[in-house]
Amino acid sequence: MMKKDAPRGTRTGFTTGACSAAAARAAAIGLITGEVPGEVECLLPNGDVVRFAVQDGRVDGSGTQCTAHAMVIKDAGDDPDCTDKAHLTADLHLLPGQPGQVVLAGGVGVGTVTMPGLGLAVGGPAINPVPRRNIEANVRLVGQGLLDEMGLEVRISVPQGEEMAKKTLNARLGILGGISILGTTGIVKPYSTAAYRASVVQGVQVAGTLGHGVVVLTTGGRTEKFVMEEMPELPEPAFVQMGDFLRYAMGAAVKAGLKKVIIGGMVGKLTKIAQGETITHAGRAEVDTGLLADLAARVGAPPEVCEAIRGNETARYAGERMDALGLGSAFHTALAQKVIQTLRTRYPDQFELQVLVCDFDGRKIAQAEG
Repeated sequence: MMKKDAPRGTRTGFTTGACSAAAARAAAIGLITGEVPGEVECLLPNGDVVRFAVQDGRVDGSGTQCTAHAMVIKDAGDDPDCTDKAHLTADLHLLPGQPGQVVLAGGVGVGTVTMPGLGLAVGGPAINPVPRRNIEANVRLVGQGLLDEMGLEVRISVPQGEEMAKKTLNARLGILGGISILGTTGIVKPYSTAAYRASVVQGVQVAGTLGHGVVVLTTGGRTEKFVMEEMPELPEPAFVQMGDFLRYAMGAAVKAGLKKVIIGGMVGKLTKIAQGETITHAGRAEVDTGLLADLAARVGAPPEVCEAIRGNETARYAGERMDALGLGSAFHTALAQKVIQTLRTRYPDQFELQVLVCDFDGRKIAQAEG
């Protein structure tokens, strides 16, 4: 469980994905036992097991018509998240004749994907890949005996989701009708608080005391794991999850007199940095797809692909189009070089820069040095 007595501004919370997985697991238990529990343990994507309170649990019908319903209220901790207190709801029903199948669907308040570039099927629910796997894993953990005989449909809904989505960039990204179900670890860190900014600065200061002269800045847990595997020679305190706070991390690196700054990231955040943003939160500025189109043209993409990239809303779309042309490595290398060029303008001759780029599965695809 979250630490209720944590200092103000540092209390972590849970993602929409983790809460959805907990609700689905509770509903699966209800299908099997005839009663939805009032609380349930849930396996998070990061391997932690956390207990969640369950609301509105019920089991209806009988036999193959049996359904189960459960809801978990999201607690975002000290992150000022517009989905805080969202009612992540799971409805399960049986699929006779489909043994072993777990089918995930989106209900009211979960957005529908209408454009490419998000790594999700167009026309499907905006439930990201890691939460998808986590929801299914939790259902299978408690429902394997039932799944030996038939399948299960898991429908995730968020009654307030359509209203909450108005406070996000979902519509601009082509996600309509609700929020996205997100989260790569299951935990929400208070990236948007002064306390987290202070912890980033402190982390860089610690890296400056290690004697290596290097700090490795990453945008989150997945990119940190990637660069740690790339650089096993560096001690763990040399790695700092800066979240969206590039400005504070770089300023601290200057003050600490570090000789080298390494940035690990994926296409979206790196594009924000390349275009000159120093706070890279999704709500702060749109991705400059014109910049990405220009990079694509530079490495040989045909004009119609460049125009499609320019007209899309996501950096991921650009990466996927370039991968399909066999130009993914060249494109991401050019992006990494643009990041260095932009940072060199802001921090001239203050440290050596290196940028490592990974894909959405944490695999290295490019790097650049300057």
